Amino acid sequence: MKHLLNSLDTLTRRNFVERCAATSFGLSIVPTTKLVATESTEQKPAAFGQAKSVIWLMLSGGLSHIDSLDPKKGKSKGPAAAINTSADFQVTDFFPKFATVADRICLIRSMEAKIGVHKPAQYYMRTAYEPRGTIQHPNLGAWGAHYLGRSSRTLPSNVCINRRSDQGNGFFPSSYAPLAIGDPSEGIHDVESIGGKSAATKRLALLNGLDSDFRRKFNDQGVKAYNGFYDDALALMKSTELKAFDLSNESEEQRTAYGNNSFGQGCLLARRLVDAGVRFVEVKHDGWDHHKALADEMENVAPVFDAAFATLIKDLEQRGMLESTLVVVATEFGRKPDFDGNGRSHHPICFSTVLAGGGAKAGFVYGRSDNLGYRVEENPVSVGSFHASIAFAAGMKIETPAMSPSGRPMIVGDGEEPVLELFT
Repeated sequence: MKHLLNSLDTLTRRNFVERCAATSFGLSIVPTTKLVATESTEQKPAAFGQAKSVIWLMLSGGLSHIDSLDPKKGKSKGPAAAINTSADFQVTDFFPKFATVADRICLIRSMEAKIGVHKPAQYYMRTAYEPRGTIQHPNLGAWGAHYLGRSSRTLPSNVCINRRSDQGNGFFPSSYAPLAIGDPSEGIHDVESIGGKSAATKRLALLNGLDSDFRRKFNDQGVKAYNGFYDDALALMKSTELKAFDLSNESEEQRTAYGNNSFGQGCLLARRLVDAGVRFVEVKHDGWDHHKALADEMENVAPVFDAAFATLIKDLEQRGMLESTLVVVATEFGRKPDFDGNGRSHHPICFSTVLAGGGAKAGFVYGRSDNLGYRVEENPVSVGSFHASIAFAAGMKIETPAMSPSGRPMIVGDGEEPVLELFT
C-alpha cells in the first residue's frame, strides 16, 4: 500500500482526496496557500513585500501584443488604431477602458519565452519551468505557501477561477494546490454537510476509527494531506467568511460594471476574496488564439477583458487595496508581426505583460520591442524574471531553494533575478 501511494502522482492523489471529501462533507476542494511579506535580514527596496495579495489574470491563447499593448505602424500594423492613454504611452482602441487606468499600471513590452505551443507554454508561464515528464513544478501560489504559510485559518489562500486546479502545487504537498471555482457566479457548491452537522460528526468519527491503524502504519505525506483536507473542509464549512464567495452580496451596478460574463464576475470574485484574506487568485480568460478573423475575434474578447480590468483597478483603488494588491496580466506568448488582414500565428520571443499596484511603478513602460514587434530591442524580461519579480513584490525570500522529491534544489523563476526597476 505504501508503495502504491508513493507511485501516485500529486494530481491523482488530489483527485482521490477530493472525491473522499465530497462523499463525506459535500465539498470538492479545500486547499490552502498564501502570499504575505516576511522579514529579511538583507536590505530590500521599499516595494519588497508590499503585495499582500496577488490577482493573476491569465489571457489564454496568446494575446497579440501588436493589437493590444504595443501598437505598431507599417506592415505589422493590425486592424486597430493606436490611442493615447492616461499615461505617456499608447495602446490600441481595442482597450479604451484600459487606457483610462494606464497611469496606474506598469507595462512590460519586452517579455521573452521559449515555447510556442499552447499547453506547455501555459505551463511555462504559470511555473517558469519547462514541462518535464519526471516532475511537476509549482506555480506562484504554491511557492507562496512554501515560503510564507497560509493567510487564513478558514479560507483557502490560493484560488483559481474558470479553470481546473492542475498546474498548481507541483512537487509541493497537495494542500498547496488551488481551490478551483468553475463558475464564479455560483461560488462554492455543497458546503452544507449532507444530513447536517451531527451526521458529519458521526461520519468523521467513523472515518477516524477506520483510518487510525492505517495512519500509524503508513506515515506518508499523501496520507497526511488526505487528513489535512478533512480538517480544512470542516473549518471552511463552519466559517462565516464563506460569504466572500457569494457574489449576490454585490450590487447589480457593480456586477454589471465588471461584466456579466465568467471573466468579469471572476475578477469581481477575486477582489472579494483578496479582501477577505485569500492571497493568490488566478482568473482565466479564454479566446485569445487568433490565427484567423483577428479583428472579429478581438471585437468579442477585448471588451470583456477591457471592462473587467479597468473596473478591477478602480475598485481596488477606491477601497484602498491597490497598494497592497498586485494585479498581473499574463499570457503564454505573443503573436507574429506578419498580418495579411486575417490573423497571426504564435510568437514566444516577444510579447507584453502588465503589473499594477503592489509596489509596481505606475504609468511606466519597461522594455521595448523593435519597430515590427518581432524581437525585444531593450531590457528583455524572461518568464523566470517575471516570476521572481512577482515573488519579490509578495515578500518571498526566494534565495533559499526548496528541495524537489529527487533532492534537486529548486527556486522561484528557475533561479532568475527579479527586475527591481519595475518597482518603486
